[in-house]
Amino acid sequence: MIFSWLRGRRRRRLRAQPFPPAWQEVIERRVPLFAQLSEEDQRELREHVQVFLAEKHFEGCAGLELTEEMKVAIAAQACVLLLHRETDYFPKVDTILVYPHAYQATRTEHLPDGSVREVEVARLGESWSRGVVVLSWHDVVHGAACVRDGQNLVLHEFAHQLDQEDGSADGAPILEERSHYLAWARVLSEEYEDLQEAAEKRRKTVLDKYGATNPAEFFAVATECFFEKPRQLSRKHPELYEELKRYYRQDPLEFKPPPRKRS
Repeated sequence: MIFSWLRGRRRRRLRAQPFPPAWQEVIERRVPLFAQLSEEDQRELREHVQVFLAEKHFEGCAGLELTEEMKVAIAAQACVLLLHRETDYFPKVDTILVYPHAYQATRTEHLPDGSVREVEVARLGESWSRGVVVLSWHDVVHGAACVRDGQNLVLHEFAHQLDQEDGSADGAPILEERSHYLAWARVLSEEYEDLQEAAEKRRKTVLDKYGATNPAEFFAVATECFFEKPRQLSRKHPELYEELKRYYRQDPLEFKPPPRKRS
């Protein structure tokens, strides 16, 4: 109880500090989604970024020299998921590992004959259940810059962390009310099965077909699409959009249009 009170007081002090102009410049340049938020949401996001950066440890991998710019750009994107909600700032995340590009990781495969083998696979990011998020900086930059493609690595991996807060990576994060779980389970299960069928039949979909891998990946992919393709998602999958809107307490349809790129 005392620790929780002290932590809350420290966080309030962090949120009340002046926001460094250099961080503001990074966010405006590296995170175009920021410009689409209301002034009130921008203020809240800046406050969350200050807490996030004070509490999380960043580490460069494969020779990457981490800069303040990298940390701020990652924190700003992750904290978009925290707007309008009571938050404990991704409590299971202690460390964020950043690689310069896609990296190799070991995956265990179970073969039909019952044997097991380990294979090396290329990854853009990972979200571990205990303490670590792994990101490719190249893909962090690309995902943030393209605000309409429905793909954002930071939103994806930190959506996994929200999913895992109850101890399970199953596509069902902690919801505000117990009564919400029934509708969540029905809608997301139906949508997940529809995406699996679309992937099998190679039909074009708004949602990235990687979401057909399992329910956890479906939630992460749906989160990316919710923030970056809200109009298409709400039109093609209205029930899914409404469930995500209720969970995130945000409506990206109300965001300001992204600024047009100069030719």
